[in-house]
Amino acid sequence: MIIHQFYDKGLAHASYAIISAAEMIVIDPARDPQPYYAFAKRHSATITGVIETHPHADFVSSHLEIHQTTDATIYCSKLTGAAYPHQSFDDSDSIELSGIKLKAINTPGHSPDSICILLEDEKGEDIAIFTGDTLFVGDVGRPDLRENVGNITAKKEELARQLYYSTREKIMRLPKNVVVYPAHGPGSLCGKNMSPDLQSTIGRELIENYALQAMIEPEFVKLLTADQPFAPVYFGYDVELNKKGAPAFRDSIDTVLKRGNAVELNDNIPVIDVRPKADFRDAHLKGAINLQDGEKFETWLGSIVNPGEQFYLVAATETALAIAINKAAKIGYEQNIKAALLLPDNANEQSADFDLEEFKSHPENYTVVDVRNWTEISDGKIFADALTIPLPELRGRLNEIPTDKPIVVHCAAGYRSAAGASIIAAKIRQVPVYDLQEVVVAFLVP
Repeated sequence: MIIHQFYDKGLAHASYAIISAAEMIVIDPARDPQPYYAFAKRHSATITGVIETHPHADFVSSHLEIHQTTDATIYCSKLTGAAYPHQSFDDSDSIELSGIKLKAINTPGHSPDSICILLEDEKGEDIAIFTGDTLFVGDVGRPDLRENVGNITAKKEELARQLYYSTREKIMRLPKNVVVYPAHGPGSLCGKNMSPDLQSTIGRELIENYALQAMIEPEFVKLLTADQPFAPVYFGYDVELNKKGAPAFRDSIDTVLKRGNAVELNDNIPVIDVRPKADFRDAHLKGAINLQDGEKFETWLGSIVNPGEQFYLVAATETALAIAINKAAKIGYEQNIKAALLLPDNANEQSADFDLEEFKSHPENYTVVDVRNWTEISDGKIFADALTIPLPELRGRLNEIPTDKPIVVHCAAGYRSAAGASIIAAKIRQVPVYDLQEVVVAFLVP
């Protein structure tokens, strides 16, 4: 038997392949199915099944494409309301896989339709559990993502109560040596306190996981519903797309219109420029948003651009453009791309040069905008008089920013402030807009 974890650091997403003899099951696959096909081929295995632990909010799954390509059966809870061909997989259901068994456990809490998959080996012993977004290393799934989307919606308090019983009555009663394989690692927005480790054991989680410690239900609910990270606007869209099943990854990417660098753009459609901020400052299109390619590009794209909203994608090279398109597709945004293009010839806007010493000497002469997340802001402001507008809210709150003084934008390390400054500068032209960049760390209180 082989258990293999595939990990996408950008989305902090873990998916799995289980092979027994020549049969392979995939759990919570990412948008691009090619790594699973390649793994099956390497081990001379046939993909016979795909299991979805729930309709994912933070990425688009390739479950339907794998089914259409390989004829593998898709398994999910009957509560999912899946619109794709599938077989229900709930409490007491199991899949036989060449001498081993995969057993479904309904574990509502992160979502009403969440399941975990318990792996029984050839000896009939439970040895591993694939926990989806129910249990992470050091954390449990947040309960507030299905209040408004999905065929079943529930308030976060209700889902937190369900998760209390899912953990106490099902997961925590498993043998301590059962290995835990979650669907996410650190950096995922599906939890708030994940460990850097990508697997654990039930025994370790019983000792170290804050959410599995002894407490009564109201304490658990209060603890779990407090201080969760922001939820990007694309999350609800992805839940619905995953319930239907997304179009084939490569076919959908191939429909993206690619243009050269001499092109006329619609002024009403936002431009997402993925180049490094130094290049962006030197030359960019008027009104462009500098969302640099990086590990969290997909998350920030889906936080700034609304589902269904068209945008242009600009990069410096064909390779960089292809990478950005692929990343957009991971959250189902490839169809939002009006056109993908290299930096046009008329990209002659430049960002304002920032005089750091002047700012240090006379900070009162500037409007400071803090674009960090609310959880960071609640821990304390870096500049006492800063206007607090988290980056995901910025496009909708520009009218709150005064235009009587130059504007300085900051985050915690420089990535978000580059995006924030470009968003503000695109709409506010009366005064200079500056990006504090990485220099912000010099203002942090030791």
